[in-house]
Amino acid sequence: MKTMFERLNNIVNKYEELKVELTKPENLNDYNKLKKLSKEQSDLEEIVLKYNEYKNNEKALEEAKELLNDPEFKEIAEVEVERLNGVLADIHKELEMMLVPKDENDGKNVIMEIRGAAGGDEANIFAGDLFRMYSYYAEANGWKVEVLNSIEGASGGFSQIECMIKGDNVYSKLKYESGSHRVQRVPSTETQGRVHTSTATVLVMPEVEDVDIEVKESDLKIDVYHSSGAGGQSVNTANSAVRITHVPTGVVVACQTERSQLRNKENAMKLLKIKLHDEMKQKQEQELGVERKTKIGTGDRSEKIRTYNYPQNRVTDHRINFSIMELDRVMDGHLEPIIEALITEDMRLKLAGEKFE
Repeated sequence: MKTMFERLNNIVNKYEELKVELTKPENLNDYNKLKKLSKEQSDLEEIVLKYNEYKNNEKALEEAKELLNDPEFKEIAEVEVERLNGVLADIHKELEMMLVPKDENDGKNVIMEIRGAAGGDEANIFAGDLFRMYSYYAEANGWKVEVLNSIEGASGGFSQIECMIKGDNVYSKLKYESGSHRVQRVPSTETQGRVHTSTATVLVMPEVEDVDIEVKESDLKIDVYHSSGAGGQSVNTANSAVRITHVPTGVVVACQTERSQLRNKENAMKLLKIKLHDEMKQKQEQELGVERKTKIGTGDRSEKIRTYNYPQNRVTDHRINFSIMELDRVMDGHLEPIIEALITEDMRLKLAGEKFE
């Protein structure tokens, strides 16, 4: 496993090699090759300049430390050593950030799907609690939540709810939420005060524009029905809600938020393509045996990622062994401590496992 400075030295070497390549006559006479090499060099330039700045300050620190032995300059040298240590620490953090591989989806909106899983009515109620938690978190970040489809539970909550969350860098924060969420508490229907364990699953997918997936009309089963509101009450007498089943894969999507059946069908088709794209990507990774060392968890909906323990007011994220005794605040949308801990660990893994080519 390469250290940060080994990787930085490799980048500098690559940068210098590119400078040489850019001066060769055969490359100067080939516009496409010249353009490609120039872009490669440009992509590395910022980090090379920052690393040079680090090395210059490191050299200055060594010189300042030598003056500590000189009584005449000791006091000035002590101040300079302290200042340069601070400068180096700041540049070190900047270099770490620069080395973290960029996720091309970080700036995108997301489609989030929450389902009640094991635990019957209590699981659906918990799914509703999770939706409320994410809605509060979205509001705190200035994001907009649009419900695309929902099926309410008989005793409250949702057996299934799908929404789009729009805003700045939504996926960068919510991409860690996919998986099985477990709740431990006394359900409102429990008469003897016993703690039950139930689960709800969350799936987070980046919004993908113009998904290049061919969907044959013959592979689709399309149903239309009345849109429903709270308690299953019909909110539209026309058959405007649309459910689409992709027969070959069994993927089902529905949309009922628009009054127009055509608009609901367009939204449902977009959602279907995003889901098919996500499933295809995961299948490819499994078939290729991709060892995702630089990813927290598998992102699979069956993976248990977090437990919400109400009696102890504790939330535990099992992927990073992180616990916080503020369940009440977390359920009110204060997810930042958990998400920041996940981002920090994600950066650590990427720094350790990413190999510079």
